[in-house]
Amino acid sequence: MRFMHMADVHLGAQPDKGSDWSRQRGEEIWETFRLSLEDAAREKVDLLLIAGDLFHTPPTESQLREVDYLFSRLSRTRIVLIAGNHDHLGEGCAYRNFSWSRNVVGLFSTHCECMRFPEIKTEVYGLSYDRNEIPLPLYDDLSPVEDPSRSGWTRILLAHGGDAMHIPLNREKLDASGFDYIALGHIHKPMTLIRGKAMFSGALEPIDCDDTGPHGYILGETKGRHLKLTFVKRAQRSYRDITISCTGADTTFSVLDALEGCIETKGPEDIYKVTLTGVRQAGSAFDTERLRQCGRVLRVEDRTSPAFDLEDLKRRYHGQLIGRFIESFEGGEMDLKHYKALQYGLEALLESRMNE
Repeated sequence: MRFMHMADVHLGAQPDKGSDWSRQRGEEIWETFRLSLEDAAREKVDLLLIAGDLFHTPPTESQLREVDYLFSRLSRTRIVLIAGNHDHLGEGCAYRNFSWSRNVVGLFSTHCECMRFPEIKTEVYGLSYDRNEIPLPLYDDLSPVEDPSRSGWTRILLAHGGDAMHIPLNREKLDASGFDYIALGHIHKPMTLIRGKAMFSGALEPIDCDDTGPHGYILGETKGRHLKLTFVKRAQRSYRDITISCTGADTTFSVLDALEGCIETKGPEDIYKVTLTGVRQAGSAFDTERLRQCGRVLRVEDRTSPAFDLEDLKRRYHGQLIGRFIESFEGGEMDLKHYKALQYGLEALLESRMNE
């Protein structure tokens, strides 16, 4: 039996609000979802598992019709989904009364349900959120129903959670639960909770700047009691970090040249968070807004310190407040904390003097 496990698709989201590419990112989330379903058809997947948050908010009927059409094209694939905390079964949610295609099953109860597929000897268990936060460990006591007539079947749990306010997970209890595979959602980075048994597929596309690293879905294959799992990268873009070390000789344009080179090397299609470190010329500042216009740069954080010539300042301001301030740091250990205090203090004192 071959299956695909995805979660946290967040259809309807528009990441990076306020950026020039926010609307495009929303469209790309839909497109990556569509292409992933084409992968499922090409891979001849028997079962598609969606572990919550297919939508960014509780879906409208129009959104469900769009998704159901895409599902209906997977004629050989059975599809099982649950509602997560984002697309929960709130009052009036279109999930409740929607008529899905014959190959689609929604486990839309707040109590655990089971759907059995005799033709592939598989049963899928799961429950859905009816509100945004559920701090109860609802999966702790779940286990598949034992029935000799289904000996050798694959038992799968669809689960969405993993933090204190969203169905906390107990690794030991899940490991002892008796499920052959636990398809997890809610954590946006792909990760293994129990080796060979429980995995977060991660978000299909990164949704915010903290969703760094690869994103996609999991392909699984069962042969008897053996389970093979493979992560497949599918996202069109990634969030990446760039750190540029500056010197007192750098200007905004020299930093801009360095940033453009980094982006060209790492990939202009990705989205970047930029941090400037090191020092800058005293009395000057980098134009972070100009730097942010360099491709898909989400933010620029300037962590540089002014480059002061301490000996020169001591001579120029000997016996004055600035000179005495510098001398107060001498003779002791100059760790990072004290160095920053010295830099920030000098910057404030010199700026105050210039404004007199």
